[in-house]
Amino acid sequence: MPQPEFLPIQWKSTHLSLLDQRALPGKKEFLEIHTMEETIVAIREMAVRGAPAIAITGIFGLTLGAKEKQGNLSSVEVDSLIKQMFESRPTAVNLSFALKEAKKRSEGKTDWESIQRVWESYALEMMVEDLKANQMLGENGANLFPKDQNEFHIITHCNTGALATAGHGTALGVIRSLRDQGKKVIVYADETRPFLQGSRLTAFEMMEEGIECYIITDGMSGWLMNQRKIDAVLVGCDRVAANGDTANKIGTYNLAIVAHEHNVPFYVCATKDSFDFNLKTGDEIPIEMRKESEVTQFDFLKASDGNYLLPEGKTAPFGARALNPSFDITKAKFIKNFITELGCFVPTEISTRLKKV
Repeated sequence: MPQPEFLPIQWKSTHLSLLDQRALPGKKEFLEIHTMEETIVAIREMAVRGAPAIAITGIFGLTLGAKEKQGNLSSVEVDSLIKQMFESRPTAVNLSFALKEAKKRSEGKTDWESIQRVWESYALEMMVEDLKANQMLGENGANLFPKDQNEFHIITHCNTGALATAGHGTALGVIRSLRDQGKKVIVYADETRPFLQGSRLTAFEMMEEGIECYIITDGMSGWLMNQRKIDAVLVGCDRVAANGDTANKIGTYNLAIVAHEHNVPFYVCATKDSFDFNLKTGDEIPIEMRKESEVTQFDFLKASDGNYLLPEGKTAPFGARALNPSFDITKAKFIKNFITELGCFVPTEISTRLKKV
């Protein structure tokens, strides 16, 4: 877990301080967020990312929105704030669930000062609960691995660690828990194009904690599974439908197919808030489309004099079009287990084991 001064989400009672994940690994830079609009921009532009972290940040953002208002409130104004926050990043169900709970907790309140206190308390509660859930999830996941084996080779995708949560992480939380049991873990981090959450953020977290890590491009997993004994693929998720179909960062589906072909167990790590039993299958999960420039240019392609190595950092011809879906859907049949804070379940069990919680 990161040191307190590097916790990615810090509530300062009057404003929110967010570790700007766009600046990593180059520098640790915090954004001081004072308004709800600034919070929405930070979420939309991925200064903060990861489904649990987005949900927590979103409720702090509502708190700042309530702080900006005075006097009596109306349900129309509350609904407007919640709708604006939901639209910042709609795929991750954690945010949707958190906003519904925030709405419920606002009922009966007649002034903005009261609702501000309620939402602030809820956001702080979420931070505590998410960290606790991640630690339990990590232990449950670690227990899936053979006790008599001392070294594990694991492929990850995107970033699923302390940076994406309130601490410890989901898929990286399992890796941390294995390490804490005295196991040696070698991590192969998919770079995760186009935003490079794996090479920038997962590798950063692993290096901070001294866990051996190799960055691989998203197309290297087949070669790696042919050349080395891979014990598991561990990924997080943004939403799981009732049948087990899972939305996660684009490229997860490809990795699941390759793992299936090589008989490598594919585990999805998720807290209970990632399961959306209102959706029957993954076909109903909305997929966020992001701007084309994330695919067609790298802002970091600069020489030592500050000039771009390629015009404006572009990696594609001027005028070239790009598709940029932020997520894809991995069918339940490719998932060996869901690892949660409540235990580990095969896809066919989740509706009966988790729906009652």
